[in-house]
Amino acid sequence: MNSVIKNLQWRYATKRMNGQKVPSDKLGNILESIRLTATSNGLQPFTVLVIEDQETKEKLHKAAFNQPQVLESSHLLVFAAWKNITPAQIDTYFDLVYEERGMEKGSLDQYATFLKDNFSKQTSDEIFNWAAKQAYIALGTALVSAAEEEVDSTPMEGFNAAEIDQILGLDEKGMGSSALLALGYRDSTADHMVDAKKVRRSKEELFVTI
Repeated sequence: MNSVIKNLQWRYATKRMNGQKVPSDKLGNILESIRLTATSNGLQPFTVLVIEDQETKEKLHKAAFNQPQVLESSHLLVFAAWKNITPAQIDTYFDLVYEERGMEKGSLDQYATFLKDNFSKQTSDEIFNWAAKQAYIALGTALVSAAEEEVDSTPMEGFNAAEIDQILGLDEKGMGSSALLALGYRDSTADHMVDAKKVRRSKEELFVTI
């Protein structure tokens, strides 16, 4: 069986974690998968806060409706979507493209100008909603990567975003929380879902071939 499929069958949204720390190499691989994930135009319009400080987790716990995984996780990832895409950010991205690909600087000016014009016409809410969708692509990648590392994970969107943003100072940084991801290891004695069979729609119901 394909290892990805096997590990996705193994994973589930873990309800209780045991506080065991995820080794740095495994965490590093999960974070690298986020860095390498697909995003529209390659802009990566989000920042991922990696929370391991227990005091900070305690502050976030109430804002996440007291979900125990926040406190019991090894690390809590906060996917913070950007609320604006500035010309300077676009220039920074294309400078990196030129450097990494050995391209002549300015050779993609037409493309860069198109992006600047496009984002200048959008409201902060529109940009945030677009950026949050990009962050969700990264969230999905992280879930698969965590399963490959045999690290348990719990994606969360049940939280008070305004409170999370205030605690982490995201507003003043031009960002807003879009999703949380708890990483750690399942507590087999406390998690009532640990032995539950995975339930998904059949291939015949889910997929339509045209």
